[in-house]
Amino acid sequence: MRTIDNFPEIWAQLSYGRDASILDPLLPVLTGDVRDDLPAVWAALAAAGPALRAAGQLPARATGSVRSLHRGSGGVPKPAVDQVDVVWSGVVGDVQAARQHHGRPWQALCIWATEVIEAFNAAGHHLTPGAAGENITLTGFDWADVRPGVRLRVGEVLCDVSAFALPCSKNARWFEGRDYHAMHHENGPVSRVYATVLQPGRIRVGDDAVLEP
Repeated sequence: MRTIDNFPEIWAQLSYGRDASILDPLLPVLTGDVRDDLPAVWAALAAAGPALRAAGQLPARATGSVRSLHRGSGGVPKPAVDQVDVVWSGVVGDVQAARQHHGRPWQALCIWATEVIEAFNAAGHHLTPGAAGENITLTGFDWADVRPGVRLRVGEVLCDVSAFALPCSKNARWFEGRDYHAMHHENGPVSRVYATVLQPGRIRVGDDAVLEP
C-alpha cells in the first residue's frame, strides 16, 4: 500500500519545523501486515493535527478566499471551472494521469496560493493558476501557515492538510531553466499541499476559505 510506503515522509513533514516530541507518542509500530498497519497509520495521521493544535504548534485562525478552481482529464495544466463538487476521494470528474503517484485519500485535494504563483512569475517563471495541477488556488493567506497538520474549510468542504506535494517534472515547462524543484517545500513556503477530505461538499470561486476554523 502506497499510503504505508509514504507514511515516513508524511510523518516527517508533519514534524518539519516543529517540536517532533509532540508527535513521537503517536508514531505507530508497523508490523508488516497491511491489515494492521493501514488502520494504525490512518489513526496516527488523524491524531497528529489535534496533538499539534493542543500544543500550540499550529497558526491562529485566518481567512482567505477561493481565487480559482481546476478540474482536468489528466496532466497539466488543469482547466479552470466555476465550481467543483468534492467527495472523499477528491474533486468529482478530476483525473490524475499518473495514478502510481496520485489518488490516495491523503492526496484527495491539491491546493496552492495565488501569492506563490505571483512571486514565481515576478522571479521570471511562467505559471498560471491550475498550471501546476492544483485543484484549488487560494488567496489571502500567509502560505507559511498552510502546511501539513493544519485544517482548512473551503466553501462547504472541511479538510486536513496532509502533506507537501513534491515537485513533478511535468511542471518543468513553467520554470526558467526547467527548475521545477523551485517549488519544493525545502525552498521555503512555496509548495503546493495535499489535503484529506473530512467533510465533502461544494466549492465555488469566491467562497471563503478559513484556516484553522
